Amino acid sequence: MPLLRITCDDQGPRLHGTAALIPALRHGLAADPGPVTVMIHGFRYAPGHMISCPHRSLLAAGPVSSARIRSWPRRLGLRGQHGEGLGLAFGWNARGTIWQAHARAAHAGRGLAALVDLIHRIDPARPVNVVAHSLGARVALRALALDAPVSRMVLLAGAEFASTTRAALRTQAGQQAQVLNVTSRENDLFDFAMECLVRPPEAGDRMLGHGQLGLPNVATLQLDHTETLARLRKAGFPIAEPTRRVCHWSPYLRAGVFPLYRAVLSGSLSLPHLRALLPEEPSPRWSRLLPPRPRAPLPALPAR
Repeated sequence: MPLLRITCDDQGPRLHGTAALIPALRHGLAADPGPVTVMIHGFRYAPGHMISCPHRSLLAAGPVSSARIRSWPRRLGLRGQHGEGLGLAFGWNARGTIWQAHARAAHAGRGLAALVDLIHRIDPARPVNVVAHSLGARVALRALALDAPVSRMVLLAGAEFASTTRAALRTQAGQQAQVLNVTSRENDLFDFAMECLVRPPEAGDRMLGHGQLGLPNVATLQLDHTETLARLRKAGFPIAEPTRRVCHWSPYLRAGVFPLYRAVLSGSLSLPHLRALLPEEPSPRWSRLLPPRPRAPLPALPAR
């Protein structure tokens, strides 16, 4: 049983369909000793939606043919083989306006916290990992703020403010979690839009894409940084170069990213080792959209 489809609504998390959640979880955990991997989508998806149901697209177990969709479970290695662990496709209503989805993400985070607590009541020693994109990162961090015990977390173009993230990571559960913050200057326009549209918890606050969290259990990886990609290639993680100036989905569409995420989630690539590979400073915001200013030529020296 590589995958359970979860839908979180006003009543909390439930199995997508008619089966009961707790027996399915017990069976899934008993069937495989590996870690639990929770996958959380972002804006515009909603379970059961005719076009944008995550359980029929990026969180589906089977191959999906679309230019903007990849099957996360397949690429994270959840293919039904013993030892891969249990995958949980976590769906929530992220449709409507950005303000509606932003508010619902906090509620879905409470549902995620309840789900993680349920897993730990069934199997206290089982590690729970999270992979989340966009507003899904807000869902994941809200659960962490509620002290949901998560082992490792990979946040892809996270649509959450830095101060909210720091607060979540300073909780007891947050200090225990290992977090990979995947950013890209391709996402600058989306980050800026969120900062303009959603009131920040602190004046001047910025999205996670800015990268300046300054916490020991967080590594920030900028996917369109030339030196970063060169160093990862030497370490055995060849990730394709970016081809677009603006792309919100690059952290899961780019060829070569999922082997890196699998290595982080399994612990075979530790966060301290990864941090040691990465440059200290990310590229500045807008550096992908705005070409560097040419230097003015030096004035000619007078002839003697």
